[in-house]
Amino acid sequence: MMNADMDAVDAENQVELEEKTRLINQVLELQHTLEDLSARVDAVKEENLKLKSENQVLGQYIENLMSASSVFQTTDTKGKRK
Repeated sequence: MMNADMDAVDAENQVELEEKTRLINQVLELQHTLEDLSARVDAVKEENLKLKSENQVLGQYIENLMSASSVFQTTDTKGKRK
């Protein structure tokens, strides 16, 4: 009977060990996923800053073109009429 009890304890220990191993592997996989997502977020933030900067440059360029063009100048009808 002692042998049967020992076998049952060994089987329980084996199941626990397998469960712990599975959980450890799952945690490691989730850590890698988190690292990948974190790196992706950093890359997207960097790209976003770059695009914002480019948009500011383009916006200023467009403003300069508009201010240099007579088509976009405001007309003062009171001053031109006598």
